[in-house]
Amino acid sequence: MDDNTRKFNVPDEKDTETKRILSQVYDALSKKGYNPINQIVGYLLSEDPTYITNYNNARGLIRRIDRDELMQELVRSYLFN
Repeated sequence: MDDNTRKFNVPDEKDTETKRILSQVYDALSKKGYNPINQIVGYLLSEDPTYITNYNNARGLIRRIDRDELMQELVRSYLFN
């Protein structure tokens, strides 16, 4: 039998919710004909909610996400995944 300890990770509910919200915002922007990546980046850099469409409540949804925490997670993901 293996004596090494195995690590078990449960996805953080906050991360799951953030991914769900970003996916919904991305879809809403796509359906309205915008470039979703450019619009989300514009929002993150400026904190101006008008970069995000109101369609399907996307603007309200993205404002639920803490912008600084999201940018930290994006950088962390880019560097370590």
